[in-house]
Amino acid sequence: MIYRTAKGITMPALGLGTFELTGAEGVASIRSAIEYGYRHIDTAIRYGNEAEVGQAIRESGIPRDEIFVTTKIWFDSLAPETVHKRIGESLERLQMDQVDLLLVHWPGTEVPMGETLAAFAEVRAAGQTRSIGVSNFTTALLDEAINVHGTEPVTNQIEYHPLLAQPKLLSALRNAGMILTAYLPLARGAVFKEEVIQEIGRRHGKSAAQVSLRWLLQQDGVAAIPRSSKIENIRSNFDIFDFELDEAEMAQIAGLDRQERMVDFDWSPEWDTI
Repeated sequence: MIYRTAKGITMPALGLGTFELTGAEGVASIRSAIEYGYRHIDTAIRYGNEAEVGQAIRESGIPRDEIFVTTKIWFDSLAPETVHKRIGESLERLQMDQVDLLLVHWPGTEVPMGETLAAFAEVRAAGQTRSIGVSNFTTALLDEAINVHGTEPVTNQIEYHPLLAQPKLLSALRNAGMILTAYLPLARGAVFKEEVIQEIGRRHGKSAAQVSLRWLLQQDGVAAIPRSSKIENIRSNFDIFDFELDEAEMAQIAGLDRQERMVDFDWSPEWDTI
């Protein structure tokens, strides 16, 4: 396993995204991932599966302190009193005393950022989370969080994959001593169609998914949280620690960028451009 460390917090660089992993099948998928070796599990209030995540961890038999758990608070719940209420509810569903990382799921516009981040800091001080971070923050929002409000986020969880370069944001995160956590690292399967990635995979005896994930994890300060409902794919995504891409292959994959963003909503911030 490769690890990333920021602000004194260490997390496995490869985690399991759990969006849409719900019910008994979701529990089975998450438990299988843990049994196979995953030690970083990403959930969110919005996913509606914190109970399933907690159940899968308990059933796995792996000690709680060996698994890095992230959850996130949605942008409609960023008022300070609501932040405190939501983390309490999350811990109850997870049946945990503490998560390892609590994120602002999306930047909000109804509550001043400083008030939200102050509440997150209070949650950390109370021991309900070991660390705090953000998700879907642009360089401008990140600058405000750090330089205006004095926050020390561990990570910014953003869409990042071979078809969507984020050099400006990645540079800002590195300068801030933060981790870039890539969601949708396989671009919803679009990387499977890229001949360049397929050819590199043939050279290494690996799939396009494995090559794409390896490309991400070979970048300084980058983590990734692929998700799949299929146990065979979850396990395959984990088998990326027995090969390396050379500089030419890394450059070839980087050259696939075409700013193909898969996630963009009415509530999204004004994204950074290259």
